Amino acid sequence: MLAPVTKPVLLRHLYGLATAYPAQILSYNKMLGQLHDAGNTTTLAHYLQLLGAAFLVSGLEQYSGAQLRKRGSSPKLVFWNNALVNAANALTRAETETDTAWRGRLIENAAGAHLLNHLHGPEWTLAYWRDGDDEVDYVVRRGRRVWALEIKSGRGAKLSGLDAFRQKHPGARALVTGSGGIALEEFFARNPREFFV
Repeated sequence: MLAPVTKPVLLRHLYGLATAYPAQILSYNKMLGQLHDAGNTTTLAHYLQLLGAAFLVSGLEQYSGAQLRKRGSSPKLVFWNNALVNAANALTRAETETDTAWRGRLIENAAGAHLLNHLHGPEWTLAYWRDGDDEVDYVVRRGRRVWALEIKSGRGAKLSGLDAFRQKHPGARALVTGSGGIALEEFFARNPREFFV
């Protein structure tokens, strides 16, 4: 309510589009192609910042060394609460359990929400990393310390993204949550700050 919204329909459609892509990297151009009342990429980026400031959905930037890649980076859409995604998609629990790809996106989004809700403040930075086919779900930075976090929800045990990230950023630590790492139940039950010490 404190920022001007010249295209409220676009803001509403952007939010609706984001509910279909939780924990997904989506370019602004792809968003523009799917929205009815399209503006420009600057307007979309601004509206995504507004949604993040309202603790609804944030567009995480791509991690690139000591600084985030601010320009040209496609945002990773992370909802601060999975209930917002579930309410918009109206899938039953049985449907969600059988659709393993959707379930994996919800678990990855829930992990991102858990991080967003606890790692706030100027000393914390949350991002993602991707280089070609290699990807890391979340990159947490506090000062000079960097952690790469991979969320596994039963999908394959492929960790090539973590290996590639650590080759490019040798000082980074790697964490796996879910299959083969910290149990999801333990991860969600604890304050994530405890893992990043």
